[in-house]
Amino acid sequence: MPKVLTTNASIRCPHGQPGVSKLLNLKPKWSINGGDVLCEGDSGTFPTCLPPVTPVPCVGYTLQSMGLNATYIDGRRVMLVTDFNTTFTGLPLVMNELHSTYDDSTPVPIPAGQPAPPLSPELADMLAPEVTVTPQTLTFSKSSNTPQNVTAKFDLRSKHPLQWILTLIMEKEKKHVDLTNGPPSILPPGMTVTPTHGTWLVSPLQVTMTMNAAFMKTLTPNGDYRFFMTGVSRRGLSAYAKPELVLHVNP
Repeated sequence: MPKVLTTNASIRCPHGQPGVSKLLNLKPKWSINGGDVLCEGDSGTFPTCLPPVTPVPCVGYTLQSMGLNATYIDGRRVMLVTDFNTTFTGLPLVMNELHSTYDDSTPVPIPAGQPAPPLSPELADMLAPEVTVTPQTLTFSKSSNTPQNVTAKFDLRSKHPLQWILTLIMEKEKKHVDLTNGPPSILPPGMTVTPTHGTWLVSPLQVTMTMNAAFMKTLTPNGDYRFFMTGVSRRGLSAYAKPELVLHVNP
């Protein structure tokens, strides 16, 4: 079974900067190898994920349990290292735990003397999803307004898929935008994402993002627009197409 998460865990944002976790309840009740066990609602910050490391800092995170274990502290679920979580900018956390204690809870009560029931296939699956993008670099010329459409196709694969998240990082504007449910109102017309809503029930799944020339003309010249596509399995493991997908807007 996956390990429980403690304040000693290595938690990093996609920029590689370390996070510092803290307890919502300042009086810890369970520690492992000197690290306090983290629960749903505990939070953390990224003290070094700041400009010039990244123009759009990850800031911090608030931990949320996927409900895959039955261990509680004061009514709050204990976090597992495989519980999928994101930074405040919507980018996936990379979490690793070094202690030797494992969560050994089971999905249902066990009668005395009876063996533990086996895990369901989706919870026993410890392989992270595969997420790729084609092409990895998008280009557009503002002088000739070409090409007419700029398209990226994301391919997601997992034996037990759960959800996907598409995030736009606008470095010049120092903004981040969740594109999972389709283009929000703060963006001008001309961008489409198909399908929408982040539902991932079949594998492989292709998500297509298209931006037309009218949309591209509204973007800042020489601005960097980075897209993160994250795929999450039912176990909570994740993978993403990293910022190799960069949109260069040339005058």
